[in-house]
Amino acid sequence: MDFRALAMGLTFALIWSSAFTSARIIVEAAPPLFSLSARFAISGLIGIGIALALGQSFHLSRAQWRAVVVFGICQNAIYLGLNFVAMQWIEASFAAVIASTMPLLVALANWTIFREKLPMMGVLGLIAGFAGVAIIMAQRFGGGADPLGIVLCLIGAVALAAATLTVKSASSDGGNLLMIVGLQMLVGSVALLPPALLLETFTVDWTTPFLIAFVYTTLMPGLAATLIWFLLVGRIGPTRAATYHFLNPVFGVAIAFVLLSEHLSWIDALGVAVIAGGILAVQRARITA
Repeated sequence: MDFRALAMGLTFALIWSSAFTSARIIVEAAPPLFSLSARFAISGLIGIGIALALGQSFHLSRAQWRAVVVFGICQNAIYLGLNFVAMQWIEASFAAVIASTMPLLVALANWTIFREKLPMMGVLGLIAGFAGVAIIMAQRFGGGADPLGIVLCLIGAVALAAATLTVKSASSDGGNLLMIVGLQMLVGSVALLPPALLLETFTVDWTTPFLIAFVYTTLMPGLAATLIWFLLVGRIGPTRAATYHFLNPVFGVAIAFVLLSEHLSWIDALGVAVIAGGILAVQRARITA
C-alpha cells in the first residue's frame, strides 16, 4: 500500500471539505465574489513567490498553460465563485454534498462521451451516487432550500468536472507544480474581479470569525489542498486520486455540523452514505476496468 498517497488523499479530502464551512462564515460577513477574488490573489502571489524562491519558472508547456487557464476559470472562477454566491442562501453541508457529485459527473462524461469502459459495478455506483443526491435534495427542498442556490452549485459541479478532466496535463511536470498552482489562482482572481465590481458593494464586517476563516481558506483549501491534489494526481493518476472524493460529502457534512451546528437528519446521513458508497464503487470500477 502506498501510505504516502493515502496520507495525501485523506489530508486533501479533509482540507477540501472544510472549505465549505469556512466559505459559509466568509459570505456572512463579506461580498462573496470580492472575497474570493482577494483570496485567490493572495494565494496566487504567495504560491508564485515560494515557487520562484525554489527555482521554479514561468516556462510551462503549451498544454500546461492551457490547463492553468481552464482550471483557473472552471474551478476557481466558476465552481468556487458560484458556490460562494450560493452559500448566501444554502447551508455549507448541502453545498458540500452537491460538489461531491464531481467524480460521478467525470465518470459519467468518460463513459457516455469519451466511451471509457465502465464495469457494471461502476454503473451501479453512478446510479447509487445520484440517488443519494436525490434523497438529500428531496429532503432539503421539503425544508425550503433555495432553488437558485442549488442551481448555482450544480452548475459549479459541472465546471469542476470539466476542470478535473484537464488536470493531468497540469501535473505532468512536477518541477513547476507550485508555480502552476499560483498561476491558476491568479487566473481565478482576475476572472472574478469584473463581476464583483459590477454586482457587489464592498462592505465587510471585520469580525474575528471572518478573519480566521479568510486566512484559513486562503492558505489551506486555497493553496495547500490544491498543491496536494496536483501532487496526488501526479503520483497515482487522476482516476485513483479521484477515489478520495468519496470522503468529501462525509467530511463536508460532519464539519458543518460540528462548527456551524447545521441540522443533520437521518435522511441526510443516509443520502451521504449512499453518495459516498456510489463514488467509491465508481472509482474502484474505473481502476479495475
